[in-house]
Formats: sequence, structure tokens, C-alpha cells
Amino acid sequence: MKILISGVCGFVGGALARELARSGAGHELSGFDNFIRPGSETNRAELKRLGVRLYHADLRAASDLEPLPAADWVIDAAANPSVLAGVDGQTSSRQLVEHNLGGTVNLLEYCKRHRAGFTLLSTSRVYSIPPLAALPVAAVDDAFVPSPGAKLPPGLSAAGITEDFSTQAPVSLYGSTKLASEALALEYGATFNFPVFINRCGVLAGAGQFGRPDQGIFAYWLHMWRQRRPLRYIGFGGHGHQVRDCLHPRDLMPLLTAQFAAPAVAPADRLVNVSGGAASARSLRQLSDWCAERFGPHPVAADPAPRAFDLPWVVLDHARATQIWAWRPQTPVTEILGEIAAQADAHPEWLDVSAPL
Repeated sequence: MKILISGVCGFVGGALARELARSGAGHELSGFDNFIRPGSETNRAELKRLGVRLYHADLRAASDLEPLPAADWVIDAAANPSVLAGVDGQTSSRQLVEHNLGGTVNLLEYCKRHRAGFTLLSTSRVYSIPPLAALPVAAVDDAFVPSPGAKLPPGLSAAGITEDFSTQAPVSLYGSTKLASEALALEYGATFNFPVFINRCGVLAGAGQFGRPDQGIFAYWLHMWRQRRPLRYIGFGGHGHQVRDCLHPRDLMPLLTAQFAAPAVAPADRLVNVSGGAASARSLRQLSDWCAERFGPHPVAADPAPRAFDLPWVVLDHARATQIWAWRPQTPVTEILGEIAAQADAHPEWLDVSAPL
């Protein structure tokens, strides 16, 4: 199979390219990147050595995609991943829309032209902010959990947020670009008769993730702790009880492989949550405890002031992916953290390489 990966030199795109290249399945792999993210250049040499054909192209420019080779399947792993994008003063709202939504349109046009299947790696941030912000929570073992006995919003339980949870606005500008991309992808697939799958991912984490909080809080926290750089518990009383789940990107591969092989499925089965689930969920305070044991003590400041779009508990329930695809995460959170820590030990310069101050 000929597979094209957007954002191939990013953390997720690079991880998937490596797994596909090492799978022994004989795929012809191509990928493109605009290399604007610090750290992305570090993936180039290894991917070329593994036989991945690399192209310099900007997803926002339709003409950049025209000379790319034809593929049987496209994996869209390119996006501005920050929930603060477009409102943080560092990127404009127009840039966010051009990259995340306009870029998806350009890829869908490529799929229409080449009759290629399309997999969109989406996000937990498509779910509605107000009911998640108002979620009744209790602190248990230094981590928020949905309050036992409380009335929870539809589509949410102690196991996590399901695909039936509200996606009504507001979901953030970032979340809205991904939600709109999902809708367009499914419409293009239905209209022009090519397979489309939407995989809504929890926090993706592992060694090689770029050292910025918008790239993934788990890797960022460990690298910052290892380098004794300032850290803060922001909002929620400054206690660090806010919780996220995490997933290693290589655990996506069994799901992607199954989707490649079964493009003719019911429309309702084309969209699933993909996450580490409740078993992988950790609070910042719990992450700090792990870091203190691994790297030694380090102070974390408390900043109780709330920040836009922060939520107390975001854990995805992957039961639908398990039911439809027999998919489950394979890498436990302790292994993910150990892998990141080993890279932090081996590459103490990583924060400066991947997120220059």
C-alpha cells in the first residue's frame, strides 16, 4: 500500500512513519512537512534511512500538494495542536483556520483526485467546554475524579467521555477547526466515494515529543522537571489536581491497520475515541510525584488564576473503538513516562532544540 503522511516529521507523524516502516508490511511510505516546528528537522535523517520519501510542503498551500506522489491512503497528522492557538498572541486566528481547516480541505481534494482513503487524527478538544468546565469533581489521591453520586452530563461516566458527548460550541477555536475538519472529511468521503476514518485522540505522549506544553503536557512536564526549570500548577486552586489521559502514538497502529483493511463500514463506525482511557489518567500533582521519585525534588509554584479553556478532567472512553475494532491501548502510562525520562536523561538539550526560548 502507498501511504502518505502529513506532518511526517512531527512527533506523531514521525512515530507512525517509523512503525509503518518497521512493520514489514511492505508499504511504500511518503510524507511531507513544512518544518516550521523546532525539533522537526531532527526526524528527517532517521525517516530517510528507513526508506520514507520526504517532501518539503506546506499543508496550507494547495499547489505544494500537487506534485506529491499518488497514494492509496493519507494519514493527516499535521495540525496546530494548541487549544490556545489564535488567542494567545503568538498565532493568529486566521493562521489557525488556514492550517487546521484549510489544510484538511487541501488533503481531501488530494484524496478525491487520487481516490485515496483518509484518516484524520482529531482531538478530545472537539467536546463542548461548558459542561466539562462545570463537571462536578472531587479530589481523590491528588487527582480530580467525577464526583461519586453526582448527576453527570450525557455521554460521560467515570470511564470517560464518549463519542455521544456534546460537541456544541464553544469548543475553542482550535476545537472548532478540528470538528469542522471531521464534518468535511466525512462529507467528502460520502460525496466522492472514498473511505474516511476519524480518530479522536487523547493526549499523545512518548519520547521525542517536542518540549512545549501544547505538544503534550506529559513530555513537557518531565523535561522541564529534569532540567529544573520553572513549573506552575495553573488554576483549580493551584493544587495540580487537573487530569488528562495519555496514549503512545505507536498504539494507534493496530487500529489504523484494521481501518486500512476494512474501508466499507457503517457511517456511525467511522468515528471513534482513541485514548489511554481512565487507566492512563494522571493529574499534574501525580505526575510531579512520579518526577520527584525519578529525578529528585523540584518546586512547583501555585498559580490559582484560571486560564482560558482549561478543564478539570478530560479522559476519553475508548469503548466504541474496542467494540468495533477490538482495539485497546497497549503501552501502560508507566512505560510511556519511563521512555520520556530516558530521552530526557540522554538528551538534556532537548528543550532548547525543540522549544527555543
